[in-house]
Amino acid sequence: MKKIIKFFFNSLFICLILFNTQVESKILSIGKAEAKVTVKVFSSLTCPHCASFHNEVFNQLKKDFIDKGLVRFEHYAFPLDLAALNAEIIVRCHVDKNKNFELLEKMYEKQKIWAIGSDINKINKSIRKIGLELDLSNSNMNKCLENDEIQDDILNQRIEAQKKYNIDSTPTILINEKKYNGKVDYEQFKKEIQKRF
Repeated sequence: MKKIIKFFFNSLFICLILFNTQVESKILSIGKAEAKVTVKVFSSLTCPHCASFHNEVFNQLKKDFIDKGLVRFEHYAFPLDLAALNAEIIVRCHVDKNKNFELLEKMYEKQKIWAIGSDINKINKSIRKIGLELDLSNSNMNKCLENDEIQDDILNQRIEAQKKYNIDSTPTILINEKKYNGKVDYEQFKKEIQKRF
């Protein structure tokens, strides 16, 4: 009987580890899991303020804190339109986590080029060009865009975020689960990070 109980709990433990790994894998994250500070950013890839935050704050944050193991950064998809959803799908299309963040960065850098107009076919074509720059093939991107599971994961993440954090604008930024309401300015953001050490 003891062996059966032990087997049951070992199996349960393994299942929990696998479940947590799957949940974790759906969040784009960079930095050590055990970092003292976690920055969560809920953003839409068509949102100009989100692009400003990423372009003006993220890269400095990475250099000063993330790469040193002091901060963990988590990007949460909160698409406000179909163009943002499709761009997010392409970002997640790459199997390499570092390439995911490179794609994210390129999407924000080139937002003014691809996120214009209302023709989703033209927008998708522009998004694919960015994917091609980072070694994604057109066939791979088409498969991702047609994959309902990826789309559902992103939309469910948005619904869960709305329920849990009552998000009313993008970007919504949390530092250790507390909303950051300051300016999108690296020096000010850095001070908020340093308060947590």
